[in-house]
Amino acid sequence: MTTNKQVIFKDYVSGFPKESDFNFTTTTVDLRVPEGSKSVLVKNLYLSCDPYMRSRMGKPDPSSALAQAYAPGKPIYGYGVSRVIESGHPDYKKGDLLWGIVGWEEYSVITPMAHMHFKIQHTDVPLSYYTGLLGMPGMTAYAGFYEVCSPKKGETVYVSAASGAVGQLVGQFAKMMGCYVVGSAGSKEKVDLLKTKFGFDDAFNYKEESDLTAALKRCFPNGIDIYFENVGGKMLDAVLVNMNMHGRIAVCGMISQYNLENQEGVHNLSNIIYKRIRIQGFVVSDFYDKYSKFLEFVLPHIREGKITYVEDVADGLEKAPEALVGLFHGKNVGKQVVVVARE
Repeated sequence: MTTNKQVIFKDYVSGFPKESDFNFTTTTVDLRVPEGSKSVLVKNLYLSCDPYMRSRMGKPDPSSALAQAYAPGKPIYGYGVSRVIESGHPDYKKGDLLWGIVGWEEYSVITPMAHMHFKIQHTDVPLSYYTGLLGMPGMTAYAGFYEVCSPKKGETVYVSAASGAVGQLVGQFAKMMGCYVVGSAGSKEKVDLLKTKFGFDDAFNYKEESDLTAALKRCFPNGIDIYFENVGGKMLDAVLVNMNMHGRIAVCGMISQYNLENQEGVHNLSNIIYKRIRIQGFVVSDFYDKYSKFLEFVLPHIREGKITYVEDVADGLEKAPEALVGLFHGKNVGKQVVVVARE
């Protein structure tokens, strides 16, 4: 047996989540897996903080298509990078590395499942990348841009929340396609990052714009062909007015709406008809069958330094609630990662 620190979900959340919505506890874990079971004991190295996790914090609603809610009094869970300590599963042995769904704790007992856990084969890149660039957010950017948006060279692309885990990659993929790319973010530091580090053609701070429709018109005098949607609300309204004929909108997230009791309406929907706009929501798990194809595409670009990825690292499991809550206030610069252990 050994001790196991855990981040416990206290109770269902309404409005913005707070650090006080989580507790810390120390329990014990058996370092052996039961005889004959297919379970795997892993030591968690890195945990991923992601906006979708907010949807698991509300009361369960049977009529909703949202992700399954966290259970009060139990550890929360999400994507992480882990090392196998003991295994009863034929596909995993001691010392293997994997990424996938684990508890927010030092050690987790998991039953590996296809499209929920992935063995890590490439270790010549930072392991933390499997919480972001080489994990769920990277796959989200890849599937959303290439599969949902059907981009063509020379098109205009707008990315909201562009410096986040997904947005920073969508912009770089679009530039590699030969598109004109503009991103928005919520601080000068993030806007500078978009232009200097990620190679966006232009970027703006949405908090400094009193008229988002005019801001987009300024950045896209000839209109928007593709919008990668991470924000929703007033931003989506402004985009619809600026979309071109046969424009495509990939709806990845709507972070401006997650903490509202009553979500905002969208008013400019008639543009969808006359401009023949296609709006498609998507969930990354629908595309995990393309993960090996994604790795073949992205790994050479990483090794050649053609793709840049910025992480915001919080050190220690005790920093995890603060890091997660900070996402909803725009405190992270780049992909928010929590280091539980480096080895």
